[in-house]
Amino acid sequence: MAHDTRVAAARDGSPVPPGPPPSKPARGRTDLWWWPFAVPALVLTVAFFLLPFALNGYFAFTRWTGFSSVIAFNGVENFTNLVESGVLLRAIRVTVTYAVIAMVMQNVISLSLALLMQRTGRVNSFFRALYFLPVLISPLAAGYIWSAILEPGGPLNGAIGVFSSGFDYAWLGHGTSALVSVAFIDVWKWSGIVTLVYIAGLNAIPHSLVEAARIDGANAWKTFWWVKFRLLAPALTFSVVVSFLGALNAFDIVQATTRGGPGDATSVLNIALYRQYAGGFFGTASSISLVITILVIVLGVPLIAFLRRREVEA
Repeated sequence: MAHDTRVAAARDGSPVPPGPPPSKPARGRTDLWWWPFAVPALVLTVAFFLLPFALNGYFAFTRWTGFSSVIAFNGVENFTNLVESGVLLRAIRVTVTYAVIAMVMQNVISLSLALLMQRTGRVNSFFRALYFLPVLISPLAAGYIWSAILEPGGPLNGAIGVFSSGFDYAWLGHGTSALVSVAFIDVWKWSGIVTLVYIAGLNAIPHSLVEAARIDGANAWKTFWWVKFRLLAPALTFSVVVSFLGALNAFDIVQATTRGGPGDATSVLNIALYRQYAGGFFGTASSISLVITILVIVLGVPLIAFLRRREVEA
């Protein structure tokens, strides 16, 4: 009835009386309707991430071994022992070197392959699927496969022996070649993902910009460097960060191929952690785990900040 009165008044040109005030929300109604849906995720996060992380931080400062049921707080003694024995600093050096080698190789190889397989077609689609297959293989299986390939009597030396008779180099038996070889296996295992990221980034570049560069006389290299590479900044950020941080946490492939050898040439932090845990030194193993977390933060945050700043500048 009130609505009809306001409509009639509007038609006659007379002032329209104000409508009724807005109704109040129902009593007891809140904006927290989403809370029951978030509880399962929060419970899982606390149970499988936050709680283990907190316990690991506590055990890192304790004397906890498999030879005693007593867990005693010992301050920074675990870290001091690791530094004095040389285990920690050597493992950090090997880990960072391994991560840098893997990151550089993975991004150079993946970007090169992405440029070759950028165009759509049956041939490129076949090779994209073929190159992605290693991602589906277990890291341990990949390590065992390449361990057989790289042994002195393996297929790789056999192929090289066609050109150099009697070639029997132990790729995993020498410090430098072992570290580079294991890093290459890591690259072979995960480059399929990085390649697809670069292909997606290249396909997102407007074709008009590439055509404009060619019309201006830019050759293939200049077009890539001044147009494509600049616009690949988001893809580059993701790929570099993922490959670098992933390599910092390497374990499976190293364990399957060299087990940290020869000597300690490939003894990354997770291998050092595994050795301590297998020896029953759980507190020391927790200390190394905490060091890995700190190392990822100390190296990862500045790297991400630098690459994000480059995105803005590009």
